[in-house]
Amino acid sequence: MSTPPLASGPEATDALRPLLATVLDALDAGRTARGGPLPAGGPDAVAARLSAAVGDVLPEHGDPEALPTLVRALAEGSADPAHPRCAAHLHCPPLAVATAADLAVSALNPSLDSWDQAPAASELEALVTRALAKEVYGETPGDAGPRRDAAPPRAVASQAPAVDAPQPPHPDALVTTGGTEANQLALLLARETLGPGLRLLCGANAHHSLARAAWLLGLPRPVVVPAPAGTLDPAALDAALTAVPGPHLVAATAGTTDAGLIDPLPDLAAVCAAHGARLHIDAAYGGGLLFSDRHRPRLAGLDAAHTVTLDLHKLGWQPVAAGLLAVRDPADLTALHQHADYLNADDDTEAGLPDLLGRSLRTTRRPDVLKIAVTLKTLGRHGLGALVDQVCDHAHAFAALVRDHPGLELHAPPTISTVLFRPTGATDTAVAEIRRRLLTDGHAVLGRARLDGRLWLKATLLNPHTRPHDLAALLEGSTPA
Repeated sequence: MSTPPLASGPEATDALRPLLATVLDALDAGRTARGGPLPAGGPDAVAARLSAAVGDVLPEHGDPEALPTLVRALAEGSADPAHPRCAAHLHCPPLAVATAADLAVSALNPSLDSWDQAPAASELEALVTRALAKEVYGETPGDAGPRRDAAPPRAVASQAPAVDAPQPPHPDALVTTGGTEANQLALLLARETLGPGLRLLCGANAHHSLARAAWLLGLPRPVVVPAPAGTLDPAALDAALTAVPGPHLVAATAGTTDAGLIDPLPDLAAVCAAHGARLHIDAAYGGGLLFSDRHRPRLAGLDAAHTVTLDLHKLGWQPVAAGLLAVRDPADLTALHQHADYLNADDDTEAGLPDLLGRSLRTTRRPDVLKIAVTLKTLGRHGLGALVDQVCDHAHAFAALVRDHPGLELHAPPTISTVLFRPTGATDTAVAEIRRRLLTDGHAVLGRARLDGRLWLKATLLNPHTRPHDLAALLEGSTPA
C-alpha cells in the first residue's frame, strides 16, 4: 500500500487539486439531495440516513470512496446557513474567499503556540488584532508615531525639547474560538486585575456564557440586574453597584442573542465610571456594526469598555471560529503569561523570538486570523459595511411583511438583523409546535426566544444574498396549520 500524500510539500498541489474537485462535487450532490435549508424528517431520519452512508467507521481495509461518500452525507444532513430560509441562529453563511483562505491554513497547519511553528502567522495575527482593536478603541497618540524601524523624525525648531513622556498603550486583541471564550477571558482578566473577590453584575438579557464563566472561575454567582425593556437598566445598575460590595465587573451587551438589542452603552459607562467599576461589553453580535458608516453610531460608548467581545463568524461572514477579545490596556494580558522552556525559553525570548503563550488559554492554536485578514483586505471597510447594511435592511423588510400580515404579530422593529414574531393569539405551545413542524418538514429553520413572558419565533437574517421572495417564503407555515 502506497503512503497517502500530504497536504503540503512538493506533491501537495497535485494531490489536493482532484480531491478539492471531489469535495465540491459531493457538496453539490448533498445540497441537491437535501433540497431545502435542512434535512427533512427530524433527528431519527437524519441519523438513519447518516448511519447508512457511514457504515463501518473503522473498517479493516480503507474505502477509497470515503471522501465523497461522507462529504455528500454531511451536506445532505446539514442545516445550510447559506439557504435564505435558514435563519434561526447567529450562524452566518461564510464568504467564499474566507473559506478558501481557511483551506490554506488546513494545508499549512501552523500552530500558534511558538514562533518557530508559525513565523508568518504569528506576525499576521499581531497586525490584524492591533487593527481590529483600533476599530473598537480608536486611535491612540502612539498610533501616529514612527515605526520602530523607521528613521527618527527631524527636529522642529518650534517644538519643545523632546521628553520621554509615557504614551498611552496600544489597545490589543486576542483571537478566540468565539464569544464564549472571549467572555471567559474577559472575566479572567478582570479577576486577575481586581482580585478573587470580584463581583460580576450583568443584565437579565446577558449571554449565558457569562454566568458559566463566573462558575468556571470560582467567582460568586453573578448579580443579575433587571432589563425590563430587554436592555440593561442604568438606574437598576446604579442601585446594584451601590448595594453590592466590590470590586465590580459590569457586563453589558451590544446585540442580545434573543432580539439583537443594544444596551444603553454611554449611560452604563457613566454609571461604571461613577462607581469605579470595570466594564466589559459583549459585542459578539453587534460588533460587526463597526464596519458600517450607517450603523456604527449605535455602538457609541463601546470604547469606554475595558474589554470587548467580538465575533466575526456572526456579522463578519467567517467560517467558524473567528472570535476576538479586544483589550483597552494590554498590560492586563500579563496575567496570561505562561512559561514552557520548549516553547518560550527565556534566552530565545531575549534573542527576539516572540513569545506566543500569553496570547491564549490554548496551547495548540490554529491561525484563524488568516481568513479574517483575507476578508478585511479583499472587501475593505466599504465592502464589509455594505454586507452589514444589506442584512439590516433585510430585517426591516421582513419586519414589514410580518407587520402587514393579518395572522402575525411583530414584537418590535429590529435593532440589528433579528426579527421576533408569532401568530396572533397563539399559545406558547402552538408557537413551539410550529417551529418544530417547520424543522421536521425541512421548510425553514427559525429560532425561538422568550420575551415579555411569551414565546416568539426568531428570524436572524445574516445572508446578504436573500431576496424579497425569500423573505416571503420564510413566513410560509408560520401560522397554525
